[in-house]
Amino acid sequence: MKRSIILLTFIISISTLYAQMPLEIKNPPTDATLFHEGFISTPINERDFALSPDGSEIYYTISTPQSSFQTIVFSRKDKNGKWSRPEVVSFAGTFSDLEPAFSADGKKLYFASNRPLQGNQPKDFDLWVVDRMGNTWNEPKNLGRSVNTDSDEFYPSIAKSGNLYFTAQYKDGVGREDIFFAAWKNGQFEKPTALDTAINSKGYEFNAFVDSDEQFIIFTGYGRKDDTGRGDLYMSVKDAHGKWQPAKNLKALNSSRLDYCPYVSPDKTILFFTSERAALPVSFDTKASYEQIQKINQQTLNGTGNIYWVSFEKVMESLR
Repeated sequence: MKRSIILLTFIISISTLYAQMPLEIKNPPTDATLFHEGFISTPINERDFALSPDGSEIYYTISTPQSSFQTIVFSRKDKNGKWSRPEVVSFAGTFSDLEPAFSADGKKLYFASNRPLQGNQPKDFDLWVVDRMGNTWNEPKNLGRSVNTDSDEFYPSIAKSGNLYFTAQYKDGVGREDIFFAAWKNGQFEKPTALDTAINSKGYEFNAFVDSDEQFIIFTGYGRKDDTGRGDLYMSVKDAHGKWQPAKNLKALNSSRLDYCPYVSPDKTILFFTSERAALPVSFDTKASYEQIQKINQQTLNGTGNIYWVSFEKVMESLR
């Protein structure tokens, strides 16, 4: 609880400072760019991104150093087009909650959490869902044993059909970490299965975004032959027969650092993603001072995660 209070105090102080900055979610840049530095991307660790279908709310995850504690925050646009300063969402702030994902109609929000089913001690990470209640949310519900296991489940992505995609590390998977699919039929999720080798490999695949019509998937792969860093973004599309095609590296976006947590806006014009790219010195021309080192740690590009955005059309052009 002490960690969450300290983190929330820091969020309020930072967001108050920048609360009057304009926030626009249109006309995305043609090159990957920090998303509203100072308001959304700051010196603390930010990751994940979700935009409500009506465009009035954004949700993302922030964390303490080394991600010892993670929580979901949101910002809401008022009738005058002004965005509120980020704050912890109503159902979060006690246990680690992360990776928010809206249903296509905006009435549900899926996320991963280590909150307990009973008692007050954290457990492994499960997938949860919370229903909209006006401008706030009801109590979260665990997705149950049809999806969750004694292992961790992460990064939900939900399609219009109700089909669920997520990340897990299971013994019967393709590789060390895989993207799984759970079909929604007759009001419940069927047993999850790993996507085939067009997506999954013997290495690590994680944090997949699947568009609401299930025609493309973007995810992070690590340890592949064409991996340029500590994890790259890849994309696969379905062919006319509904089969996933071999994933391609999004080379125009990826860096030598970890690039992950992709999300495409509902109108399919903007790709958001998280990156740990940094602007850090490896030496100094003269003796470094304490103040210099402190300033480097307080800058946005200090090696923690930040949220980036780019034109999705330009991303698609880069694959042609």
